[in-house]
Amino acid sequence: MSKLSDDSFGTPGSETLSEVQSLERHGKQQSESFPRISLDHLKREIGKVIVGNDSVIEQVLISLFSGGHILLEGVPGLGKTLLVRSLASILGLCFRRIQFTPDLMPADIIGTNLIQEEESGRKAFVFQPGPLFSNIVLADEINRATAKTQSALLEAMAEGSVTSAGNTYALARPFFVMGTQNPIEMEGTYPLPEAQLDRFMFKILLEIPSKEMLESILERTTGNEVSNLSVLVSDEEIVKIQKTVRDVPIAKHLREAIANLIVSTHPKSPQSPQPVKRYVAFGCSPRGLQSIALGAKSLAYLKGRNHVTFDEIKAVTKPAIRHRLILNFEGEAEGVSPDEIIDKLISQTESALAMGAKIG
Repeated sequence: MSKLSDDSFGTPGSETLSEVQSLERHGKQQSESFPRISLDHLKREIGKVIVGNDSVIEQVLISLFSGGHILLEGVPGLGKTLLVRSLASILGLCFRRIQFTPDLMPADIIGTNLIQEEESGRKAFVFQPGPLFSNIVLADEINRATAKTQSALLEAMAEGSVTSAGNTYALARPFFVMGTQNPIEMEGTYPLPEAQLDRFMFKILLEIPSKEMLESILERTTGNEVSNLSVLVSDEEIVKIQKTVRDVPIAKHLREAIANLIVSTHPKSPQSPQPVKRYVAFGCSPRGLQSIALGAKSLAYLKGRNHVTFDEIKAVTKPAIRHRLILNFEGEAEGVSPDEIIDKLISQTESALAMGAKIG
């Protein structure tokens, strides 16, 4: 049995080893033309103003460079606005924040047609763009807006354009939406249905800061010192990177592993583990599969790798599918966390790869 290196694809066997070597050669040939940017460099720059939350910052960057959008869940005051504002600063992008409320209308975020008088004296409708015409949009408390306004935002996320008065207008590129939700105050909200949740590439959970982080926050935010952030990449380079990320190769057996993992999220699948059969009502859609693959490619690129390894797949699986697992009544009643089930799925997948066998 062949033993692969620590950063190998993870499945033993001469056939897989040959594929690894082939992809490494292919990746090295491509890497000369790749526009490169370091994940550590980006995190260090954001770290000038954001305390801790390394994994959150990493997941936000992964999604951005994958061309996806994120749903960020956390209680108020954890720095969500500061995070996205800092991200816009180091990437040189235009940033807008929209506070979602029950009376917010689609025209408030898309824009509207206004009557203006031309030099000739003739009056005509002119489109006045709304806050969606930005590179980075913070949709704060997205679940407080009505379904009609939520749908307008999600259409923009999916299509990269908006429609007003029968005319279609392209949005800026790159276009990145970060929706936020408060998990403890659900009164008067309009929860996102599963079909709309599925359009977010990642769901990221913000945790309460530790004592050490709180001390650092106190020191940084109650004085007069101001941290100046440097622009590390341009909007044009980001668009190029998003295209480049899709060229990062994934070995065949890892593509099979991702597909098997998604199949295992469905309770009626013969290969699903017992926690899935017992607690899950509906598993992941193909978008979950795509999110894992694109997220793994993006992380591999940001880490300077020429191909995807199982480490990248494991790192992005939770944010990619936690909002796509629909628990049944028993799971809800017993307080089962989707992350607990995902841990079991990852462990099952990793064991199968280590044994050099397909799941099931």
